[in-house]
Amino acid sequence: QVQLVESGGGLVQAGGSLRLSCVASGSIDNLNLMGWYRQAPGKQRELVATITSSGSPSYGNSVEGRVTISRDNARNTVYLQMNNLKPEDTAVYYCYADLTTARGYYRNYWGQGTQVTVSS
Repeated sequence: QVQLVESGGGLVQAGGSLRLSCVASGSIDNLNLMGWYRQAPGKQRELVATITSSGSPSYGNSVEGRVTISRDNARNTVYLQMNNLKPEDTAVYYCYADLTTARGYYRNYWGQGTQVTVSS
């Protein structure tokens, strides 16, 4: 069993910052791609950022320049530093991981989501 647990969401004023964290635990052999997606009410889930196991990041168009994704492989943790937040960044943020289980299966998992609300 694998779990992704996010933390760090909350309410922030426009222009503020938040740092999200996501810890992966369970029967994991290797964490491959990790990342963050978000979903606002009435909208489709969209990519925020991903990062490979070697640390190569990729960012969605709507957040590029304002967010930084990083990971700590020793802690099975991925982070999302968000700066200069805007009201349109309000959404539920989901952690994502592509991984190889201890039994050798390739699987992808999602966290339960953490709410980020940016007030104007």
